[in-house]
Amino acid sequence: MTRERSLLDKFFLFLKGLSMGAANKVPGVSGGTVSFVLGFYEEMIYSFRKINYKALLLLINGRFKGFYNYTNTTFLILVFGGSMFSYFTVSLALDYLLEVYELYVWSAFFGMILGSIFYISKDFNDWNTKNIVVMIIGVLLGIAISFMSPAKENDNLWFVFVCGIIGVSGMTLPGLSGSFILILMGNYVLLLVDSVAVLFKTLTEVFTGDFSFMDSEERIRYLKIIATFTGGSAFGLIVTSHILGYVLKRWHQIVTAIIIGFIAGSLGIVWPWKKEVYKIENGVNLLDAKGNKVIENFERYFPDFYNNETWIAIFFIVVGAVIILLIDKYGAERKEYIDE
Repeated sequence: MTRERSLLDKFFLFLKGLSMGAANKVPGVSGGTVSFVLGFYEEMIYSFRKINYKALLLLINGRFKGFYNYTNTTFLILVFGGSMFSYFTVSLALDYLLEVYELYVWSAFFGMILGSIFYISKDFNDWNTKNIVVMIIGVLLGIAISFMSPAKENDNLWFVFVCGIIGVSGMTLPGLSGSFILILMGNYVLLLVDSVAVLFKTLTEVFTGDFSFMDSEERIRYLKIIATFTGGSAFGLIVTSHILGYVLKRWHQIVTAIIIGFIAGSLGIVWPWKKEVYKIENGVNLLDAKGNKVIENFERYFPDFYNNETWIAIFFIVVGAVIILLIDKYGAERKEYIDE
């Protein structure tokens, strides 16, 4: 079932997709949390559930309008169009801000996640023993993931495909950062930095009529990697959405409780006061394709309250939380998408 949307609704939906895409690229921030707070999480899950055997039959039989309406394609195009667009726009700005104002950006994210926990939990009134237990499990899982040590980079295409399946989970599971999972799997730089940079460069050259990339084995390698990763992500989105759609429909309260716990547990990932621990091999810092040091993990510490930067960071935490509360106040209420 599709929903009629005005032009303004479509524009805001595109912006929501933009926000989700930007969040997905930042390690520690969950695009799923963004979609949950901005009110399109369940519609996204149920829309992906519509990519099934019936949709395939509609497509094969040439019933394109029926396929378009059945799969809620307008919604998917707007959300994921915005998400993809963000990788070459908002994400680049975020990369710059993280480099120049790292503490303050992480503080804002930390505040937004705090606000998200309040936003999601304020309407949850089913705090029975079972839901409290699953919430605690969610907290423990979030904490455990935040302290895991990353693996080494692996460009085997089967592993890259699996990275796509698991990495996209940040879009479908609020509280889980797909980018951070890719760091743990050792392939964040390979997939979301180096390969994306090569793809962008290649597309730029193709638009100018330059196809010299076809003679470069290294470029072809990166393009194979990004294509495989994209395929894994698409497969993962469809499969996890079917699973989550089933689970949400039958155990909605339990799922919400574990999401609240998982988001709370993931706060350790976006803790603002941390130092990068870089990968070292044979006593030398490993570098990515752009010559930047490869981050292995983070060393967290408590802030110095005698430092002015600390209070500025706390201000940004408050700002981040207030942004979410304003979204709540001015109408971005969660809307359940009914699968009929």
